[in-house]
Amino acid sequence: MGRVELRLVVAPVFGTNCCVVSSGTDCVVVDAGAGVADAVGRLIDGAGLTPRAVLATHGHADHTWDAGALCERYGIPMRLHEADAYRLADPFGTLSPALENALGLHRDDYRAPAVVEPFATPGGSATLTFGEVTLHALHAPGHTEGSTLYRLDDEVVLTGDVLFAGSVGRTDLHGGSGQVMTETLRAVVRALDPALAVVPGHGPTTTVAHELETNPFLAAGRA
Repeated sequence: MGRVELRLVVAPVFGTNCCVVSSGTDCVVVDAGAGVADAVGRLIDGAGLTPRAVLATHGHADHTWDAGALCERYGIPMRLHEADAYRLADPFGTLSPALENALGLHRDDYRAPAVVEPFATPGGSATLTFGEVTLHALHAPGHTEGSTLYRLDDEVVLTGDVLFAGSVGRTDLHGGSGQVMTETLRAVVRALDPALAVVPGHGPTTTVAHELETNPFLAAGRA
């Protein structure tokens, strides 16, 4: 098994961090936001990689919009937590009108993935294997019901919209909960290895150690 590598493509819509995670020649795409399909395809083909799945940290449109195009291009399934799978049928149905307008996307242009394979996290976690790529999925609800962190080996964690550099995800949209997010921050995020690098759903990368020390939301969750 080769070493896990991560390549980042930033989506033009909302700056979503789309990650191509590879080991050997196998890879998965995490958070295929709007406008990344062509760039991700060029990256994958240029590196001689074989995609095995498209994953999402959660089901919001800015993290899943190009998933259908990539799934069709490579004949691969979409994988996300079972609690968020319903969102793929209507990417705008759980967003506020203001946020829908801010995305600047059109319903008629949306292509849902043809094959969706939701996963469960009994006991709060699951190990997902795609050829030589292994990710450890940690259920982290609060931003959405099915928000998930993906830990890669003991080096990197993809946190989606649960944890950002200096902040955390909003909880006021459909399926969000401030109370549940507080528990996730306490029981899931604060339990992460401080040595892990963090790639959030938007914005700059950081580390768990830095966020534990400086992020006011994590400091508030210490009690």
